Amino acid sequence: MTRIAMLITGLERGGAETQAANLARSLGARGWEVTVFAFRTGALEPELRAGAVPVRVLGPGHLLIHLARLQPAILHAHLFHANLAARLARLLCPIPVVVSTVHSVAETGSRSRGNRHRDLLYRATDALSDATVFVSSASAGRHIAARAVSKRRSRVIPNGVDTARFRPDPALRAKARAALGLGGEFAWLTAGRLMWKKNYPLMLKAMARQHEGVLFIAGDGPDAARLRQLAGPNVRFLGARDDIPALMNACDGFVLSSDVEGLPMVLLEAAASGLPQVATAAGGVPEAVIHERTGYVVPTGDAAALAAAIERLAAMPPEARASMARAAREHAVTRFDLTAVTSEWEDLYRQMIEAARFAAMEP
Repeated sequence: MTRIAMLITGLERGGAETQAANLARSLGARGWEVTVFAFRTGALEPELRAGAVPVRVLGPGHLLIHLARLQPAILHAHLFHANLAARLARLLCPIPVVVSTVHSVAETGSRSRGNRHRDLLYRATDALSDATVFVSSASAGRHIAARAVSKRRSRVIPNGVDTARFRPDPALRAKARAALGLGGEFAWLTAGRLMWKKNYPLMLKAMARQHEGVLFIAGDGPDAARLRQLAGPNVRFLGARDDIPALMNACDGFVLSSDVEGLPMVLLEAAASGLPQVATAAGGVPEAVIHERTGYVVPTGDAAALAAAIERLAAMPPEARASMARAAREHAVTRFDLTAVTSEWEDLYRQMIEAARFAAMEP
């Protein structure tokens, strides 16, 4: 079995972290020997262990020790700090293949909106990565234009969603709606970390213009208290949840108001669940939502446009909305199914391993 060390900054329940965990489990099921390394633990650690994926939470300076012991054929990193750590580790530890994955159009910090310094660090270490993989064409395009990465080493492999776990389920819908106290009203869902990148104040402004329906917000984060103060009576905060498939079945539409994105996992999960979506055109969102076919895409930062699209989708005849739901599910299964995405990763791994083998044979 080929050994893969999967390195990620933390194991909190976020889009990038969820994608890395899903990929680790999927690869393990196909016979790859995957070990996940993280600088911080989180809710995903016990889930990975339950899926028979070994996890190592690293202390300061421990990465090189673990890599020397494991001797992986591939070191696959996710997110900025892990990407840099993997590249620099190669200077001190022989690693045949290093792969970096960039999960956002701009890998800014949790509080900082600037990405110039991170682009410069990516540029300085670009040659230490055999491939830099982006989850969307939009993300790849911005980083290449900024000369943060070389076009020659760049690839695009989208996030993958488990379309068997996220799927329309009428029985689950009835149960979940009852648990939320819903009757016949239109229910919107959003889910994610409550932080500036998601621009929840924009969403709350758009919802304040709605005369009908309710918005459920699933997630937690540093902006939670401020957002509760801004929210109107048609908004309910659910906190961190581990029953997102049930919530998606309970609701009638999904809304996203982000300023910064890569390829949002929640949009793929919503599409796979048969939820039409309204979303701002951040990063790879237009690759996830086909405008006027699987949902509506509006400009970032435009509360009026977001409010109008929310109202438009909610007012659609049931048959038209059902058609949009089917199209969303079809798009998710055709382009973003985790099984197919895992195969894309396997193809890249094999290409990189073969290239490293030929390079080692050269005099």
